[in-house]
Amino acid sequence: MKPNPNINYQKELDKLLAALQKEQRVPSLYLHSCCAPCSSYVLEYLSEYFHITLFYYNPNISPEAEYQKRVQEQKRFIANLPARHPIKFKEGPYTPQTFYEAVKGLEHLPEGGERCFICYELRLREAARLAKQSNFDYFTTTLTISPLKNAAKLNELGQKIGSEYGISYLPSDFKKRNGYKRSIELSAEYGLYRQNYCGCVFSRRDAKFTEG
Repeated sequence: MKPNPNINYQKELDKLLAALQKEQRVPSLYLHSCCAPCSSYVLEYLSEYFHITLFYYNPNISPEAEYQKRVQEQKRFIANLPARHPIKFKEGPYTPQTFYEAVKGLEHLPEGGERCFICYELRLREAARLAKQSNFDYFTTTLTISPLKNAAKLNELGQKIGSEYGISYLPSDFKKRNGYKRSIELSAEYGLYRQNYCGCVFSRRDAKFTEG
């Protein structure tokens, strides 16, 4: 099944948030994050509606020093962000070999294609597994905030994986409503390190695709 670019995932999220407010319910959300800058607006936005545990799971990031730098920035941002509901942090295992095995044979492909889709799925699947294991109400990812990430594909994968694990995927297209612009503003406000490549050795190679 091909991703449907015609679905407005922001409107889908609007409907869900309106229903939660009507019910006066604050559910739990397991939020996969790729980096502090991309999480900035998402956390500011969603912490109004959810009890969030941010899951930092990115075995694609290389080298390890870069990974560690991004982890620390993520922790620092959470510690300093005023949020209506407290935000917890959980770091996943840093196992680069998991990523390399998943994308074996696709190393030559440019950024934004099938190799990236496999990387999306790798991280979403682990988020869904742990969210279900810990009885969260929803899971999702910050990745849709980037103009260079395929939001339709991310939502398609999230919904498919959520169905497999029996947990609800929170639809999103966080770059909408000036979300991406707000993430840049927040990055400047908090002095966040904004990386100049997505994370993996291949994105670093194809440096013209420089959005995190």
